[in-house]
Amino acid sequence: MSIFGYIRVSTKEQNEDRQLIALKEYNIPPRNLYIEKQSGKDFNRPAYKRMLRRLSSGDLLIIKSIDRLGRNYEDIIDQWRIITKDHKADIKVLDMPLLDTTYGKDLLGTFIADLVLQIMSYTAQIERENIRQRQAEGIAAAKAKGVRFGRRPYELPEEFWDLAEQWAQGKISVTEITKQTHLGRSTVYCKMKEAGYRKTEKPTG
Repeated sequence: MSIFGYIRVSTKEQNEDRQLIALKEYNIPPRNLYIEKQSGKDFNRPAYKRMLRRLSSGDLLIIKSIDRLGRNYEDIIDQWRIITKDHKADIKVLDMPLLDTTYGKDLLGTFIADLVLQIMSYTAQIERENIRQRQAEGIAAAKAKGVRFGRRPYELPEEFWDLAEQWAQGKISVTEITKQTHLGRSTVYCKMKEAGYRKTEKPTG
């Protein structure tokens, strides 16, 4: 049996010392300790993939907490199955003693670990839905009070439409409009097109 450790922090600025200290007592060989500084949004992580390839029947994977394995519980459940069923390795989650497949190697022990993981996944999903609902309710309440969301409408200079009218009559060029309004040519053309301005004569610039 080989013992492996997996440590993950989300960014390069975060420190992994707390996880290292927690795993130190298990005397994990340095070559079996995988440290990753990457988001847990999915399992497309180099160090995790290398570790997974080395796991075999009877091996033990130790992690500090379940969220160090990943952030998405549906994906965690899938990886849990791959590790315990496909690779036939064990997992020990230090912060959650019930998530320990070495405890009670009988059917009951496996059932308890799987059940706890399913409950955690369900709880996380409910919390995500509650967050989305609270956000939607907050936005609706803010809109009811007159709060506006999104970009502020683009405010054109007061003289723009007078200049646009002069352009349509062939009196000035777009270049003159850009000089006076400090707008880009594409913006000038776009706004005049939206307003239905058309120049009947050949542009002077």
